[in-house]
Amino acid sequence: MTGYEEDRDEKDEKMTTRNGATKLKKLRDLLRTATVGTDKKGIDAYIVGSEDSHQSEYLAPKDQRRSFISGFSGSAGMAIITQDQALLWTDGRYFAQATKELDPPEAWTLMKEGVAGTPTQGSWLASNLSANSNVAVDPNLISNMAWSAINASLVAAGHSFLALEKNFVDLVWGPDKPGMPSNKIVAQPLKYTGKTAGEKVGLCRKAMREESVTTLVVTALDEVAYLLNWRGSDIHYNPVFFAYVVVTLDELHIFVDELKLTQEARQQLKDEGVDPQYHPYDTIGTYLKERSTASDEKTWISNSSSYALHSNCGSGEMHNKLHTNITPICIMKAIKNPTEIEGMKKAHLKDGVALVKYFAWLEEMVKSGESPVTELSGAAQLEKFRAEQADFIGPSFSTISAVGPHGAIIHYAPSPETDTPINDREFYLCDSGGQYRDGTTDVTRTVHFGSPTAFERECFTRVFKGQCALASAIFPTMIKGNYLDILARKSLWEVGLDYLHGTAHGVGAYLNVHEGPMGISWRPHPDDPGLQVGMFLSNEPGYYEDEKFGIRLEDIEVIVETATPYNFKSRGFLTFECVTLVPIQSNLLDTSLLTDQEIAYLNCYHAECLKKVGPLLQGEANRQALSWLRRATVPITR
Repeated sequence: MTGYEEDRDEKDEKMTTRNGATKLKKLRDLLRTATVGTDKKGIDAYIVGSEDSHQSEYLAPKDQRRSFISGFSGSAGMAIITQDQALLWTDGRYFAQATKELDPPEAWTLMKEGVAGTPTQGSWLASNLSANSNVAVDPNLISNMAWSAINASLVAAGHSFLALEKNFVDLVWGPDKPGMPSNKIVAQPLKYTGKTAGEKVGLCRKAMREESVTTLVVTALDEVAYLLNWRGSDIHYNPVFFAYVVVTLDELHIFVDELKLTQEARQQLKDEGVDPQYHPYDTIGTYLKERSTASDEKTWISNSSSYALHSNCGSGEMHNKLHTNITPICIMKAIKNPTEIEGMKKAHLKDGVALVKYFAWLEEMVKSGESPVTELSGAAQLEKFRAEQADFIGPSFSTISAVGPHGAIIHYAPSPETDTPINDREFYLCDSGGQYRDGTTDVTRTVHFGSPTAFERECFTRVFKGQCALASAIFPTMIKGNYLDILARKSLWEVGLDYLHGTAHGVGAYLNVHEGPMGISWRPHPDDPGLQVGMFLSNEPGYYEDEKFGIRLEDIEVIVETATPYNFKSRGFLTFECVTLVPIQSNLLDTSLLTDQEIAYLNCYHAECLKKVGPLLQGEANRQALSWLRRATVPITR
């Protein structure tokens, strides 16, 4: 690096830090002088979460408020800003990333969720604020569940929790804040969905009658897209669009910018038995408030929806008018129908072709040393291979292409400033996925093109053992996912290792790559309905050595029925069927640590990869990839 570049980098860093400090100062000035209630007392603490008005995990640029005010760009976290402190809560996926990104670093305190001794946001506020303090939040950007938990802590401590429609981060952001996306909404044909919108609405109404409710409010964007059999692109990587839906026993109301609707989408909805009433997107709150005021009938709205919409539906003194379970759409969407299952399998087969071509190409490029491949150029090449596949739309998330120490940053995002050559001296972790019209994929492989240390091989082997144990599990139907989490960690725990993220998340069918309500983690998912046939989940144990390397292996698996010698209480038993078809680098395994069953599992899996992917790699153009696939799937022995 030349002296000029060194000076420029130092200057840029100072400018960034100064910008972060300026944002905090502006926000604090606004909070101090805010008029709140009759006493005109300012705001003592302000909460900035990681959600939009639909409580989405991934956000459009206009909703990235927490990232704007803190510098931290991860998908999960909550910031609390007082006049003299700024704190960020996030989970183990983002500890390393947040440490690097918080701006300015000396102004922020990282609160590590899941680590013993870390208080909740509510308990920290209750314990650290002066008596009778005002805490405020934008009620559109916090779920009713989160509001209730924080409010209980604050009220018990004598503080006030205020729902202020004025968003103070937006005031700091000013005219540079991005606007609402205006991307087109398109139809998702029946050959992919397997069920018409009319059938789905009918199932909703059946569930509504069973729960004695007359109105169902649908706020989650993937639930809206699933219900209507429409798709969009308002949030990068997620085929969703900004809209709300209200289902009654005889009507369906859609709150959306109608200019975004294609004629094809409108017509398909009618053809599928739904003739909706359209309303402007931003009138949902007024509509719900008027409907709630005019009727004593009960409304179904998920506890994960915003506190603002809950208030409009009659929460508080009229809480008995609300049914706050997860919506019937949430479970309907998670349990794939036969058409969706077949589509997901086709998507993963195509994805297997692309990834085999990528790793074959990458190995040759690294070993030849002719033209260095970097984290960014490697990710770009992988996207090109995916783009060759039928019905490919785009990535399902930003590719985590991570060399050596970058792999220890669980959700690492390569940038021109951090871009590193992929080499034969360090692990390379590649976590990527694709959006296809027939399904969504997500797969992680960790490879090494040289000679890893004995410790690195042991870590890789123990991660594989955990993945194998979960993939081979047999379990009762309807069991909660967190009961299975220990299977993936046991081999790591035996030697004092672990990882700080969940083991499995649900996956949508050409929808969001992270999909609830089920999951497998060390902590329970509050809305997990129990594992059932047709659910797709990831299986992704890992191990991360800070500043050195990261290892993760991830497959997507569908839950299927399995036969057992006995059937306790006629519960029925389930297991997983892997739909990911990408070889695992077997020469990184210490076979002395593997059982006969684990060796048999890997050999069977590799035989399946060769059987299904091999026929799609014929011809001279695929000679390199087919040769690599054959070598990568050779059976292993002790």
